[in-house]
Amino acid sequence: MQFQDQLHRSFELTSIPKRIISLVPSQTELLVDLDLEDSIVGVTHFCVHPEGLRNKKTSLGGTKKVNLRKVRDLKPDIILCNKEENTREMVTALTEIAPVHCSAVANLEDNAQLIRMYGELFDKREEADFLIQNIENSRQDLVQIVSDSKPRRVAYFIWNKPLMVAGQGTFINEMLALNRMINVFNLDRYPETDLDTLRTMEIDEILLSSEPFPFEQKHKKAFSGISEKVTLVDGEYFSWYGSRVLKALKYFRQFHS
Repeated sequence: MQFQDQLHRSFELTSIPKRIISLVPSQTELLVDLDLEDSIVGVTHFCVHPEGLRNKKTSLGGTKKVNLRKVRDLKPDIILCNKEENTREMVTALTEIAPVHCSAVANLEDNAQLIRMYGELFDKREEADFLIQNIENSRQDLVQIVSDSKPRRVAYFIWNKPLMVAGQGTFINEMLALNRMINVFNLDRYPETDLDTLRTMEIDEILLSSEPFPFEQKHKKAFSGISEKVTLVDGEYFSWYGSRVLKALKYFRQFHS
Protein backbone atom coordinates (compact mmCIF):
# COMPACT_ATOMS: atom_id res chain seq x y z
CA MET A 1 0.00 0.00 0.00
CA GLN A 2 1.27 3.45 -0.95
CA PHE A 3 0.96 6.36 1.47
CA GLN A 4 2.02 10.00 1.62
CA ASP A 5 2.97 12.05 4.66
CA GLN A 6 2.35 15.77 5.21
CA LEU A 7 5.55 16.65 3.37
CA HIS A 8 4.18 14.74 0.34
CA ARG A 9 6.85 12.09 0.75
CA SER A 10 5.70 8.69 -0.47
CA PHE A 11 6.37 5.42 1.33
CA GLU A 12 5.06 1.88 1.15
CA LEU A 13 3.61 -0.43 3.78
CA THR A 14 2.87 -4.09 3.22
CA SER A 15 0.50 -4.34 6.20
CA ILE A 16 -0.95 -2.32 9.08
CA PRO A 17 2.02 -1.29 11.30
CA LYS A 18 2.12 -3.18 14.59
CA ARG A 19 5.43 -1.83 15.91
CA ILE A 20 5.41 1.97 16.04
CA ILE A 21 8.18 4.36 17.05
CA SER A 22 7.05 7.91 17.82
CA LEU A 23 9.68 10.64 18.05
CA VAL A 24 7.26 13.50 18.74
CA PRO A 25 5.57 13.93 22.15
CA SER A 26 2.23 15.23 20.85
CA GLN A 27 2.04 12.42 18.31
CA THR A 28 2.76 9.85 21.00
CA GLU A 29 -0.20 11.17 22.97
CA LEU A 30 -2.34 11.06 19.83
CA LEU A 31 -1.47 7.40 19.25
CA VAL A 32 -2.61 6.52 22.76
CA ASP A 33 -5.87 8.40 22.28
CA LEU A 34 -6.44 6.41 19.08
CA ASP A 35 -6.13 3.23 21.17
CA LEU A 36 -2.67 2.36 19.84
CA GLU A 37 -0.67 2.30 23.07
CA ASP A 38 0.08 -1.43 22.80
CA SER A 39 1.62 -0.90 19.36
CA ILE A 40 4.09 1.76 20.52
CA VAL A 41 7.56 0.27 21.06
CA GLY A 42 9.78 3.35 21.28
CA VAL A 43 9.46 7.02 22.27
CA THR A 44 11.60 10.03 23.22
CA HIS A 45 12.26 11.03 26.80
CA PHE A 46 10.09 14.10 26.12
CA CYS A 47 7.02 11.91 25.55
CA VAL A 48 5.50 12.71 28.95
CA HIS A 49 1.82 12.12 28.13
CA PRO A 50 0.11 10.03 29.18
CA GLU A 51 1.95 9.92 32.49
CA GLY A 52 4.10 6.83 32.92
CA LEU A 53 4.08 5.77 29.26
CA ARG A 54 7.76 6.50 28.65
CA ASN A 55 8.65 4.18 31.54
CA LYS A 56 6.87 1.33 29.79
CA LYS A 57 8.42 1.88 26.38
CA THR A 58 12.02 1.99 25.12
CA SER A 59 13.45 5.51 25.42
CA LEU A 60 15.39 6.42 22.30
CA GLY A 61 16.77 9.84 23.27
CA GLY A 62 15.59 13.34 22.41
CA THR A 63 13.64 14.72 19.48
CA LYS A 64 16.81 16.08 17.84
CA LYS A 65 19.05 13.09 18.43
CA VAL A 66 18.07 9.46 18.84
CA ASN A 67 20.01 6.26 19.37
CA LEU A 68 19.88 4.69 15.90
CA ARG A 69 21.12 1.34 17.18
CA LYS A 70 18.20 1.13 19.61
CA VAL A 71 15.83 2.10 16.81
CA ARG A 72 17.13 -0.76 14.64
CA ASP A 73 16.93 -3.23 17.49
CA LEU A 74 13.23 -2.46 17.98
CA LYS A 75 12.52 -3.50 14.36
CA PRO A 76 9.81 -0.89 13.83
CA ASP A 77 7.20 -1.14 11.10
CA ILE A 78 6.98 2.65 10.94
CA ILE A 79 8.64 5.69 12.52
CA LEU A 80 6.67 8.88 13.15
CA CYS A 81 8.50 12.22 12.89
CA ASN A 82 7.77 15.92 12.49
CA LYS A 83 9.24 18.59 10.23
CA GLU A 84 10.11 20.92 13.12
CA GLU A 85 10.74 18.55 16.01
CA ASN A 86 13.19 16.27 14.17
CA THR A 87 16.15 17.17 11.98
CA ARG A 88 16.37 16.40 8.28
CA GLU A 89 19.54 14.40 8.92
CA MET A 90 17.72 12.28 11.50
CA VAL A 91 14.81 11.58 9.18
CA THR A 92 17.20 10.59 6.39
CA ALA A 93 19.00 8.12 8.67
CA LEU A 94 15.73 6.69 10.00
CA THR A 95 14.44 6.10 6.48
CA GLU A 96 17.22 3.54 6.08
CA ILE A 97 15.67 1.57 8.96
CA ALA A 98 11.92 1.72 8.33
CA PRO A 99 9.23 3.77 6.55
CA VAL A 100 9.03 7.28 8.04
CA HIS A 101 5.91 9.42 8.23
CA CYS A 102 6.65 13.14 8.72
CA SER A 103 4.00 15.54 9.96
CA ALA A 104 3.85 19.29 9.30
CA VAL A 105 1.13 20.92 11.39
CA ALA A 106 0.67 24.70 11.28
CA ASN A 107 -3.09 24.97 11.78
CA LEU A 108 -6.21 23.03 12.74
CA GLU A 109 -6.79 21.86 9.18
CA ASP A 110 -3.33 20.28 9.16
CA ASN A 111 -4.09 18.73 12.54
CA ALA A 112 -7.29 17.13 11.27
CA GLN A 113 -5.41 15.83 8.24
CA LEU A 114 -2.75 14.24 10.47
CA ILE A 115 -5.36 12.52 12.64
CA ARG A 116 -7.10 11.26 9.52
CA MET A 117 -3.78 9.97 8.14
CA TYR A 118 -3.14 8.02 11.34
CA GLY A 119 -6.64 6.60 11.10
CA GLU A 120 -5.78 5.28 7.65
CA LEU A 121 -2.28 4.09 8.51
CA PHE A 122 -3.26 2.18 11.64
CA ASP A 123 -6.81 1.12 10.74
CA LYS A 124 -8.33 3.43 13.34
CA ARG A 125 -10.63 5.39 11.04
CA GLU A 126 -13.62 5.38 13.37
CA GLU A 127 -11.55 6.59 16.34
CA ALA A 128 -9.90 9.26 14.18
CA ASP A 129 -13.22 10.56 12.81
CA PHE A 130 -14.67 10.68 16.33
CA LEU A 131 -11.70 12.70 17.61
CA ILE A 132 -11.79 15.11 14.66
CA GLN A 133 -15.50 15.75 15.19
CA ASN A 134 -15.02 16.33 18.92
CA ILE A 135 -12.27 18.85 18.23
CA GLU A 136 -14.43 20.65 15.67
CA ASN A 137 -17.40 20.79 18.03
CA SER A 138 -15.20 22.22 20.79
CA ARG A 139 -13.66 24.72 18.37
CA GLN A 140 -17.09 25.98 17.40
CA ASP A 141 -18.00 26.35 21.07
CA LEU A 142 -14.88 28.44 21.69
CA VAL A 143 -15.53 30.59 18.61
CA GLN A 144 -18.96 31.35 20.02
CA ILE A 145 -17.53 32.22 23.43
CA VAL A 146 -14.90 34.61 22.05
CA SER A 147 -17.13 36.21 19.42
CA ASP A 148 -17.84 39.24 21.61
CA SER A 149 -14.32 39.51 23.03
CA LYS A 150 -12.23 42.53 22.17
CA PRO A 151 -9.12 41.51 20.19
CA ARG A 152 -5.92 41.74 22.24
CA ARG A 153 -2.45 42.49 20.92
CA VAL A 154 -0.09 39.91 22.42
CA ALA A 155 3.50 38.71 22.35
CA TYR A 156 4.04 35.01 23.07
CA PHE A 157 7.49 34.18 24.47
CA ILE A 158 9.04 30.73 24.07
CA TRP A 159 12.63 31.41 25.16
CA ASN A 160 14.74 33.58 27.44
CA LYS A 161 18.31 34.75 26.74
CA PRO A 162 17.90 35.37 23.91
CA LEU A 163 14.27 36.41 24.04
CA MET A 164 12.38 34.52 21.35
CA VAL A 165 8.72 34.72 20.39
CA ALA A 166 6.30 32.71 18.32
CA GLY A 167 5.77 34.41 14.98
CA GLN A 168 3.65 33.81 11.92
CA GLY A 169 3.24 30.38 10.32
CA THR A 170 3.37 28.53 13.66
CA PHE A 171 0.76 26.40 15.38
CA ILE A 172 1.06 28.75 18.36
CA ASN A 173 0.03 31.65 16.15
CA GLU A 174 -3.02 29.67 15.06
CA MET A 175 -4.01 29.11 18.69
CA LEU A 176 -3.57 32.81 19.46
CA ALA A 177 -5.81 33.77 16.55
CA LEU A 178 -8.44 31.30 17.70
CA ASN A 179 -8.56 33.25 20.97
CA ARG A 180 -8.88 36.60 19.15
CA MET A 181 -5.33 37.44 20.12
CA ILE A 182 -3.38 39.44 17.55
CA ASN A 183 0.27 38.45 17.35
CA VAL A 184 2.29 41.69 17.35
CA PHE A 185 5.17 39.93 15.60
CA ASN A 186 4.71 39.66 11.84
CA LEU A 187 7.98 37.80 11.28
CA ASP A 188 7.89 34.10 10.42
CA ARG A 189 8.59 31.21 12.75
CA TYR A 190 10.47 32.06 15.98
CA PRO A 191 12.26 35.41 15.76
CA GLU A 192 14.52 36.89 18.42
CA THR A 193 13.67 40.21 20.03
CA ASP A 194 14.78 42.43 22.93
CA LEU A 195 13.31 44.67 25.58
CA ASP A 196 14.12 47.86 23.69
CA THR A 197 12.16 46.62 20.68
CA LEU A 198 9.25 45.60 22.88
CA ARG A 199 9.06 49.09 24.39
CA THR A 200 8.32 50.51 20.95
CA MET A 201 5.35 48.18 20.41
CA GLU A 202 1.74 48.40 21.49
CA ILE A 203 1.18 45.22 23.51
CA ASP A 204 -1.94 44.51 25.57
CA GLU A 205 -0.63 41.30 27.10
CA ILE A 206 2.60 39.33 27.28
CA LEU A 207 2.30 35.56 27.43
CA LEU A 208 5.18 33.62 28.98
CA SER A 209 5.12 29.95 28.04
CA SER A 210 6.00 27.00 30.26
CA GLU A 211 7.91 25.41 27.38
CA PRO A 212 10.35 25.01 25.77
CA PHE A 213 11.81 27.54 28.23
CA PRO A 214 10.07 27.19 31.60
CA PHE A 215 9.12 30.79 32.37
CA GLU A 216 8.21 31.36 36.03
CA GLN A 217 6.77 34.11 38.21
CA LYS A 218 10.22 35.65 38.71
CA HIS A 219 10.56 36.33 34.97
CA LYS A 220 7.58 38.69 34.93
CA LYS A 221 9.65 41.56 36.37
CA ALA A 222 11.71 41.94 33.21
CA PHE A 223 8.59 42.99 31.28
CA SER A 224 7.37 45.69 33.67
CA GLY A 225 6.59 48.89 31.83
CA ILE A 226 6.13 47.06 28.52
CA SER A 227 2.66 45.69 29.11
CA GLU A 228 0.24 46.06 32.00
CA LYS A 229 -0.57 42.36 31.86
CA VAL A 230 2.00 39.54 31.92
CA THR A 231 0.56 36.02 32.07
CA LEU A 232 2.17 32.62 32.59
CA VAL A 233 0.55 30.08 30.25
CA ASP A 234 0.75 26.32 29.75
CA GLY A 235 2.81 25.93 26.60
CA GLU A 236 1.50 22.45 25.85
CA TYR A 237 -1.95 23.86 25.16
CA PHE A 238 -0.62 26.42 22.69
CA SER A 239 2.02 24.34 20.90
CA TRP A 240 0.99 20.68 21.05
CA TYR A 241 -1.23 19.46 18.26
CA GLY A 242 -2.95 16.07 17.88
CA SER A 243 -5.47 15.09 20.54
CA ARG A 244 -4.02 17.65 22.98
CA VAL A 245 -6.00 20.28 21.02
CA LEU A 246 -9.22 18.96 22.55
CA LYS A 247 -7.90 19.71 26.05
CA ALA A 248 -6.47 23.03 24.86
CA LEU A 249 -9.83 24.27 23.60
CA LYS A 250 -11.25 23.77 27.10
CA TYR A 251 -8.20 25.44 28.70
CA PHE A 252 -8.60 28.51 26.50
CA ARG A 253 -12.03 29.28 27.93
CA GLN A 254 -10.41 30.65 31.09
CA PHE A 255 -9.06 33.58 29.07
CA HIS A 256 -12.60 34.66 28.28
CA SER A 257 -14.42 34.03 31.57
